[in-house]
Amino acid sequence: METLPDSMVNKVEDFIDFLKAKHAKSFPKSQIEENKIVEEPKSLYGAAKGLFIIPKDFNKPLDFK
Repeated sequence: METLPDSMVNKVEDFIDFLKAKHAKSFPKSQIEENKIVEEPKSLYGAAKGLFIIPKDFNKPLDFK
């Protein structure tokens, strides 16, 4: 890792943290480790419903004159 540029080292460290979190999620060993588990955000399908309105002419071709 000493030969990698800083940007690549950061990516490797992030990936290692991801793998640790994934492993800890599957196999928590103690209460302390269980508290350190990083949970993945849950999909909130439809969470933005009503926040914006799509115009009725959305699919109408744009006029670039």
